[in-house]
Amino acid sequence: MTEVRKQKTEVRSQKTEVRRKKIKICSLFSVLCLLFLTTGCGYTTRSMLSGKYKTIYITPFLNKVDITQEAYSANKYRIYRPMLETDITKKVINKYLFDGNLKPVKEGLADLVLKGELIEYRKDPVSYTSNSDNVTEYRININVNLSLWDKQEDKLVWAENNFNGNYSYFTSFASGNVIQVPEETAVTNAVEDLARRIVERTVEQW
Repeated sequence: MTEVRKQKTEVRSQKTEVRRKKIKICSLFSVLCLLFLTTGCGYTTRSMLSGKYKTIYITPFLNKVDITQEAYSANKYRIYRPMLETDITKKVINKYLFDGNLKPVKEGLADLVLKGELIEYRKDPVSYTSNSDNVTEYRININVNLSLWDKQEDKLVWAENNFNGNYSYFTSFASGNVIQVPEETAVTNAVEDLARRIVERTVEQW
């Protein structure tokens, strides 16, 4: 009987040791999975940007909106907005400063040069009241042409036309639980959206 108890005790000890090893293996596997998820799946914009590019010069945006087209009915929601190109330039510079991957500098010190043209500002109606032509929601669309240049090698890195930033907002005619904002605030938010997308396009898509 003593020998039997001894054998049973040894078996239980072996099972306990096996369970401990399984727990250790599972714990190690969990740690490895966590490391994989945080380093393999996660990323920063810095990892997507070529190491030789550290500074950027933002050329003041040009206003290329064709005001001669304003009279055409097909473009009746196209609007000429003075100094909008200046607001875009300032916001883009601020976004680069906030992002931190490319430092805005003077042209002579830059690795990259960003050039932009404002080609369209639109205030498009999205929805109306059910019993009238009163607009309840507008979408501000700002379109620009962009090009990014390697200043040291004097070559085009990429170019993109009709690059868009936008923002939708509700008017005083909107009913229900919606947040109404003034048009000026909507324009500011659209410029903010455009600047954010420009910076993301520059530092992430290489």
